[in-house]
Amino acid sequence: MRQVKLPFYAHLSLALLAILLMLLLLKIGSVVFIPLFFALLISVCLFPLTRKLENMRFPRGLAALTSMVLFLATAGSFIYFLIIQIIHFSQDFPQFQQRITLLLTDFQNFIAREYHINATEQIAYLNRSMSGILNGVANSISGLFASVLEVFVWTIFVLIYTYFMLYHRRLLYRFVTGLFRSETLSKVNEVITNTRAIINHYIIGLLLEMGIMTVVNCSVFAIMGVKYALFLGMLAAVLNIIPYLGIYTAVLICMLVTFANGTLGGAISVGAVLIVIHFLDANILMPRIVGSRVKMNALITILAVVIGNQVWGIAGMLLFIPLTAILKIIFEHVEGLAPWALLIGSEEKEDKPGNL
Repeated sequence: MRQVKLPFYAHLSLALLAILLMLLLLKIGSVVFIPLFFALLISVCLFPLTRKLENMRFPRGLAALTSMVLFLATAGSFIYFLIIQIIHFSQDFPQFQQRITLLLTDFQNFIAREYHINATEQIAYLNRSMSGILNGVANSISGLFASVLEVFVWTIFVLIYTYFMLYHRRLLYRFVTGLFRSETLSKVNEVITNTRAIINHYIIGLLLEMGIMTVVNCSVFAIMGVKYALFLGMLAAVLNIIPYLGIYTAVLICMLVTFANGTLGGAISVGAVLIVIHFLDANILMPRIVGSRVKMNALITILAVVIGNQVWGIAGMLLFIPLTAILKIIFEHVEGLAPWALLIGSEEKEDKPGNL
């Protein structure tokens, strides 16, 4: 069959059009694709355990179910421990609320003293703005309830998808390999193997990093004498998983809680310590545990986070990094797409003299 050679601008236009159509499809089908991709990541991580159980004479269904039960037990233990800390924090919430009230009173007095706006005028101004604030709060509460319900439903579907991916993995493998010609099967198998390895290293590395950050945060907060050190340390470690934005959310929450229970200096110290820990994590820990396996440059990582947020929200900020890494592996093995893999990858060697 005669092949039609298109000029460069036509190739580029078609590539950009294909990218836009894929992103549009992912956004429209987010209800389906987000649980599926989460299930893919979990099933790949549980695959070695499932295969080991099958080698121990477990039936395939029982092996998949046992792997999922162990996964749920591990994740549930961490969540249960975090909930215990939240309950402990909520027991002291009246004191926290009283402290916030005193801080607001001091701020009100400061406004009255410095800007000569008495309490009556401040209250009148707040009353004029209160209707819009209350509407915003009501919308936020309803949106939060809808989000919690949506996450619960997604979790159920993720577990169902994960079980069937583990149970029918051989069928899925035959389907994927059946889409390609026999002479390309070696490349297809290599892509599958590399994809499985990079997902395993990414997820396990992310969990390991979260564990290390939990220990470091809690230890430093305890040494500093921060109240709720265990809760704040765990919360900061969990939020740190969200690339680039999570750390600032953690800093804001930790500083607010510390300020409400201590002094402004203590809050600033907590924020500074978290920034320093994050700097060390981002430049030392993360590149060695996660970055060395994913091998994506910082520019593409930031773009993946931003585009993921636009397409899938917070879930996209987590999922688009391994998705981009998988695309890099595919591009490396497809003729004509190698330059895109180079664009996504990182520079492993210093440029020679005379180069850019």
